[in-house]
Amino acid sequence: MRILVVEDEKKVAKFIKKGLEEEHYAVDVVHDGDSAFQLAKSEPYDLFIIDIMLPKKDGISLVKELRARKVTIPILIVTAKTSVEDRVGGLDSGADDYLTKPFAMEELFARVRSLLRRGAAEKTPTLRVADLELDLVKHKAKRGEKMIELTAKEYSLLEYFMRNKNRTLSRTLISEHIWNYNFDTGTNIIDVYVNHLRQKVDNGFEKGLIHTVRGVGYMMKEPDEKM
Repeated sequence: MRILVVEDEKKVAKFIKKGLEEEHYAVDVVHDGDSAFQLAKSEPYDLFIIDIMLPKKDGISLVKELRARKVTIPILIVTAKTSVEDRVGGLDSGADDYLTKPFAMEELFARVRSLLRRGAAEKTPTLRVADLELDLVKHKAKRGEKMIELTAKEYSLLEYFMRNKNRTLSRTLISEHIWNYNFDTGTNIIDVYVNHLRQKVDNGFEKGLIHTVRGVGYMMKEPDEKM
């Protein structure tokens, strides 16, 4: 899952980014409303986290403009403004949830998980492809009875494959969802990570789930499905 954090306080933004990345999310950060609006129009995000007090375009105006453009991606407002009027104003502007500063990171994570579940077509906390299971709450993966140890990036990559099973995913799509907009597409890091993941998921099993689509990218498919 890919998240855009819009926060003008750079220390706060860095703190939120670090915490979310440790929870296996791909995170971009911008520090003003105009930059956020431009990125929101061009990049495929799953969630926006937006502060209200922003330079160039304030958070409420940003939310209203996104909703006016029919952007339906979930929005969490995070702000030091604590009055009932501020909360109502934020929600009425089109935001889905409102979190006041200071906050515990565990609460932020819980609200992020809730909004992502609400915005995703997949409602179950467990993804399954054949005998492969991914627990989205505990961040645990197993195939059959074999537990699979994953790094943060491997987990994100596996989740992306499983949510898009039987669909060819280009390297560009993978880079946009798992890394960020500064990713160097000239490297072979995607192929390296996919190969590491394939070793962990498919080794020791008769039928592989992760397949290379030559000249395009990769696909995760059920063993009996044709490519």
